[in-house]
Amino acid sequence: MATTLEISYFNSFWLKRLKNATQFQERKPDGTLELVTAPFSVGGGTTTGTPDITTGDGYIDSNVNEDWFIEEARIEGGFNNASVDFGNKAYIVEEEARQERRKNAIIYSGVYNSKNGINNSNQFPIGEDITRAVDPASGSIQKLFAENTNLVIFQERKVNRAPIDKDVVFTQEGQPLTTNSTLVVGTPSPFEGNFGISEDPTSFATYGYFKYFTDRDRGVVMQLGPNGLSEISNFGMIDYFRDTFNSLNSLSNQEITGGYDVFQKNYVVTLASQTLHYDTSVNGWVSFQTYIPDLSTSLQGEYYTFAKNGIWKHYSNNKYNTFYDEYRKSSVTFVFNPQPTLTKTFKTVEYAGSNGWQVDFSTVDYTGTDTNPQQPGLGETDLEQQGNRILSYDEGFYTNAGINYRAGFDRKQNKYYAPIKANNATLPGQVILGGGIVPNEYSNSSGIKGMYLTVTFSTDNATFRNDAKQLFSVSSNYNNR
Repeated sequence: MATTLEISYFNSFWLKRLKNATQFQERKPDGTLELVTAPFSVGGGTTTGTPDITTGDGYIDSNVNEDWFIEEARIEGGFNNASVDFGNKAYIVEEEARQERRKNAIIYSGVYNSKNGINNSNQFPIGEDITRAVDPASGSIQKLFAENTNLVIFQERKVNRAPIDKDVVFTQEGQPLTTNSTLVVGTPSPFEGNFGISEDPTSFATYGYFKYFTDRDRGVVMQLGPNGLSEISNFGMIDYFRDTFNSLNSLSNQEITGGYDVFQKNYVVTLASQTLHYDTSVNGWVSFQTYIPDLSTSLQGEYYTFAKNGIWKHYSNNKYNTFYDEYRKSSVTFVFNPQPTLTKTFKTVEYAGSNGWQVDFSTVDYTGTDTNPQQPGLGETDLEQQGNRILSYDEGFYTNAGINYRAGFDRKQNKYYAPIKANNATLPGQVILGGGIVPNEYSNSSGIKGMYLTVTFSTDNATFRNDAKQLFSVSSNYNNR
């Protein structure tokens, strides 16, 4: 098969062609051909050797892998430089030289300077010290990041830094001393801590003097700053990231993407179907987001994401909760646990904030089963009580016999409140009976009993849908039991 190369001048030639036969056709006595794939069957036996394709021996070359090697015809590729000819090359020590991938090493070429026309980017002189390698036990190099006079090298299980145009000499006590050098990349030295970027270089993001990335294999999110490596996933999210990374490892093609939102000053990382924001100023994960970008970046104080074959600018209009032209509801979960050692009856839910919030569900803790035969009056106590959905202030409005009612939240002095209605069977003495004219699903008794109460708020589907909705405070009225 012919090969065509585009060159600027006729300075190149084919240096060598190697053949590695993998398939042959064997001619049978009756004249038919049969395809044979290594290992080859010869005379009823099996051999792993390569048949002689030059003498025939019953074999006809059918499928040959060919390796082509190209070398400049003139020294340094110069148009009028001295030409080299075919012949022995002292640096070729293998008859079948193949490409080798050193995943823990880097190599750099000569300089390129467009101002004075110097282009030595095609030169890799083996007589010079142009390679740097890091510990192969820490895995392959996944990302390089140049910062000031240092090159940060991210491996799967380690992070290193190497000085640029400098070298590091260690004292007898092991302390590094930096000296000027002609080396492009100096001696690498590792950061403290056995953390790396795994195989997720796309999780990397940087802002100022902080670098952020994930270590999927160790189930953590990392920050690299002036004080070295730190686990920012420890700030209230240890269990979440551990479980999420474990689930990602069991799935294929689950890429982790990271970016920096310069508008909100947040590190943004997307894991599978969730996007999280980390705020350095509070050392905490401030929110989950429903949008799933392919990539994200910041430019001139604005935050952009790439998704659905387009570029999207965030914080650019007044449509809240709308990402990629799709509306998504916001939700937040609260846990009320006053006087933790006492069992309580939670009667109401109250909040201060914007109109348009509803309660999706509320539930108390699971109390367990009491099987004491000496006290049968206790009955079944493994019931996990739940409260009915509480409609928002506008959606809960209805009229009965000409009288206006609120089936959900009511409002008094700019504070919204609603009774908690149990939606399942309860035990005598555990609830406070309610009254009033309400729709059927909200006519149950009020209050649910437990030691703590979990309540999930969300925005409704109708009230000022594209406007901002805020929550300033949330509380619950309860009685001790």
